[in-house]
Amino acid sequence: MTIIEEQINAKENTEMPEEEVILTGDESNEESSMPENLESEISEEGTDDSQESENMPKTDDLSNWYTLRVVSGKEKFVKENIMNELEFTPELKGRIKEIFVPFEKIVVIKNDKKRIKERMFFPGYIMINVALDSEIKYFIENSASVMSFVGPKGQMPAPLREKEVKRIFGEVRRKEGIVDNVDVPFKKDDHIKVISGPFIDFNGVVEEVNKDKQKVRVIISIFGRPTPVELDFFQLEMVS
Repeated sequence: MTIIEEQINAKENTEMPEEEVILTGDESNEESSMPENLESEISEEGTDDSQESENMPKTDDLSNWYTLRVVSGKEKFVKENIMNELEFTPELKGRIKEIFVPFEKIVVIKNDKKRIKERMFFPGYIMINVALDSEIKYFIENSASVMSFVGPKGQMPAPLREKEVKRIFGEVRRKEGIVDNVDVPFKKDDHIKVISGPFIDFNGVVEEVNKDKQKVRVIISIFGRPTPVELDFFQLEMVS
């Protein structure tokens, strides 16, 4: 199993079972607890056709794909830099068919606001379709922020198998255009404070996180009794 295959397997999440809760922090009006600009923000971001097409490889060739290890956070820079350097080395330009940097759109919550941002599918790795030999390998590995091809040290790397490439592209295509994956800001046993809704200023402890619904079940003390309350992510803040 390759490094990228392991990362794909790690993305598989188990859904939480539905449970009855005693109280919710948005009983009076569920929509009122959402930021007013969220729907339009998601709609505008989610319908950007140019970004969606950028997130799938343009070549149909499933052979000659290699994995390149790069500095994490510099994935797109590496792609742009290699393509720019090729303009000054025309004898190598036709050897690289495509550099693919897959990403997914996620919702993050900061300062009580939901934002959509891009997250690399495989942080620290990109894919490159290239007719590889020692000359082009040297050129690529000596580009800025590139560490090495994935493969045995001191040897020519082997291309990814076609079934591996199909699986990777299939996973990226499945996530294309999805914006409801949430960067979860809380975890079980975190101490939090409620900052909006009917339970404002209550302190509590996170009991369960529902990533799909973007909600957290929190235990707070009401009249001296521990009470489970279901709240939205943006109704809470961490207590240091």
